Amino acid sequence: MQVRYATGEDLPAFHALVERAYRGDAARAGWTHEADLLDGQRTDLEALAETLADPDRRILAAFDGDTLIGCVQISKVGSGRAYLGLLTVDPDRQAGGLGAKLIAAAEDHAVVLFGAQAIEMTVIRQRRELIAYYERRGYALTGEERPFPLDDPRFGVPRTRDLAFVVLLKPLAAPPSPQ
Repeated sequence: MQVRYATGEDLPAFHALVERAYRGDAARAGWTHEADLLDGQRTDLEALAETLADPDRRILAAFDGDTLIGCVQISKVGSGRAYLGLLTVDPDRQAGGLGAKLIAAAEDHAVVLFGAQAIEMTVIRQRRELIAYYERRGYALTGEERPFPLDDPRFGVPRTRDLAFVVLLKPLAAPPSPQ
């Protein structure tokens, strides 16, 4: 497996992977999908291209040979904090440790690139098994909730109006200083 920053050439494969992993029947092959909560798209090519163009955001992409198998986005939030989002693993490869490897890579890159001392993420509050997964990796619920963009079709069409994000946070260790 090779992990590198995504480029514009990766966008079509990246977009297809995200949609397949989060929405529709194909997503149900894995366990991290949102297909029971949301219909429609998870993201679009324009939003992904904006991410790649922003110096305060990066997408790490995992490849098996030439095949994109996973990705994760990190963003600089400020005040020593970064954001981890869009963690995606091909549904046929989930539960094999790739997600944990991508999280670790994202955390390392957040420290090096952004000087992050902590990293946060949001998870739809109904996704209890996913929240537990992140808690096992050192993330803690903060008690903060943020609204879900219920009426913004760029984020999908909710099957319930009761969606909201919970915020999780993890402190990050500083990289060792050169001797």
